[in-house]
Amino acid sequence: MQTVMPTKPTETRKSMRINNLPTQNSNILQRRLHILLCYTKASEQDSGWILAGRMKESLGKALEEEPILAGRLRRQSEESDGDFEIVPNDAGVRMVEVRAGHVKLAEFVDELKANKREANELVFWEDIVQQNPQFSPLIYIQVTNFSCGGYSIGITSSLLLVDPFTFSNFLKKWSKIHKTIFSRTNIPKIPYFYFPNCASSPNDYRLITGSNHKTCKNNTNAAAQSVILTVPKNILRNNHKNLAALCIEEAERKTGSKMASNLSLLLHKLPCEEEDTYYNKVEMCSRKGILEGLLVSENKISGLINTNCAIRTWVELGLDSLCFDEGNKADYVSCWISSSSAVSDEGSVMIINPSSDDTDTFGIKVVVTFN
Repeated sequence: MQTVMPTKPTETRKSMRINNLPTQNSNILQRRLHILLCYTKASEQDSGWILAGRMKESLGKALEEEPILAGRLRRQSEESDGDFEIVPNDAGVRMVEVRAGHVKLAEFVDELKANKREANELVFWEDIVQQNPQFSPLIYIQVTNFSCGGYSIGITSSLLLVDPFTFSNFLKKWSKIHKTIFSRTNIPKIPYFYFPNCASSPNDYRLITGSNHKTCKNNTNAAAQSVILTVPKNILRNNHKNLAALCIEEAERKTGSKMASNLSLLLHKLPCEEEDTYYNKVEMCSRKGILEGLLVSENKISGLINTNCAIRTWVELGLDSLCFDEGNKADYVSCWISSSSAVSDEGSVMIINPSSDDTDTFGIKVVVTFN
């Protein structure tokens, strides 16, 4: 396990508030986004070990521009109960390298598609410690090296830290920085951080690591079903519960699934009045309560939601073309949301407000996750 920090100390440490965060009897603290990218060996020089070594340098550069991603969650004060903040304290992103010498990448991907394997085996996560969250990383990266020379990059991020769309934009910026740095002709073939002999041998290593092992064992539906909706900015922008209720109804209608009896409502990018920045907020709700609370007058515009909202998939993140080695695009891409099963019957609705400079008509993105 290694730690990647911004290559320069962060001078302006602007924290991000998270209001009303429950640390017990809820899955929201552990709810996270997983992104899995699988790459075939592109050339004789291509290697997951070499890429991981170089990624440590390029990621440090990318974190200079987004230091909050290398931060930690902490209580705003000793007296505060549910008010937290994420502080860009340069504590860093965790990275782990894995040797999977007993299986080829193509075989593993085929088994993934046939539901004979769990994608959780190729990502890493350790649950945020409830009592002392300030010691828990919020992003993990696992690079897995297969016997054929192919490799996978599994990236996991807390949804309290960043929403999927903002995070995917960061990954794209990171890949550009990486290719710019390592497109030079005078770079050494072997990076400074090159540790192929430090990984566990294939005879004693289990691919499933961290608390994902418990997730896979205890919950066969560890990758929760999610529906992504986009709605115009002017529809219920200031009434998040009613917007969530209408989107739950639409997602249930489109999929035939039913929202869990309890859910967390996670609001991203709420503007702060006193300064030019944003904060996130959590509200715990029941499905029955949030649907019954829908105002009759606003229920009339449910037809507008049906007509104007667009159902999206994780393809919307645009990660199919993400590559760290020029021209070597991922052969397999998967994204999903999961959480540790502290509460078995809890879904989530994530409402992502557009930034002030967002000119897209469909500015509000809503992610409905059923369990």
